[in-house]
This record gives sequence, structure tokens and C-alpha cells, in this order.
Amino acid sequence: QVQLVESGGGLVQAGGSLRVSCAASGLTMSRYFMGWFRQAPGKEREFVGTINWSAGYTYYTDSVKGRFTISRDSAKKMVLLQMDSLKPEDTAIYYCAAHTTVQAMTNPDRVNYWGKGTLVTVSS
Repeated sequence: QVQLVESGGGLVQAGGSLRVSCAASGLTMSRYFMGWFRQAPGKEREFVGTINWSAGYTYYTDSVKGRFTISRDSAKKMVLLQMDSLKPEDTAIYYCAAHTTVQAMTNPDRVNYWGKGTLVTVSS
């Protein structure tokens, strides 16, 4: 049974930092990209960034480039999202996602597995 469990969300002031984590189980990690999406109130779920588990290369949406960093801990099967210089517009529920194709970055329907999400709130 596949499980993706996020942790680390919370409240932070604008300009601050926060790290969210995702623990994966039941997956053959080398077959997947492990990514993050987010959904703000009243908006559609959008791609944030992802990492190819076996090769380690990353992709980010333009609005977070230079501020967010995705990394992986292979031993713990965890994917980490370090968020720096946070802005109020980063406020959203952040979802961990496992996907086998790059098309999922532009089409969340192509994501294979989702976590339940963790709330990140950035106050101004």
C-alpha cells in the first residue's frame, strides 16, 4: 500500500523559512519523480517542484525558483521542500506527489499518488 505522509507545515512570517517533509512507503522510488503541488483557497492545485528520484535533477515553477529547494533522503525515503523568503502568496496546502511522467508537472491528473497535504500559512 502506497503512503505519502507530509509533515512540517505551519505559520511563518513573510520573509521567513519553513521546511516540509514527505515520507514515502510502498513505492519503488527509482521509478518516480517525487514532487510538491500546492492549492490556495479558491484556486486550482498547481505544480511547485519535483525531483527525479534516481537521477536527482529538479524542476521548479518560475514563482519559486531561487527560493524553494527540493532534496531527497534516499535512506529514509523522504523528500524535503525547503522554503525560504516566503511570501503571503505562498500560503496554501502543500501536497506531496509521486508521478512517473514529467507531464504531471502541467497536469495534476497525471500524478500517480498524493499525500493528504500540510497547511503552510505565511502572514504579512
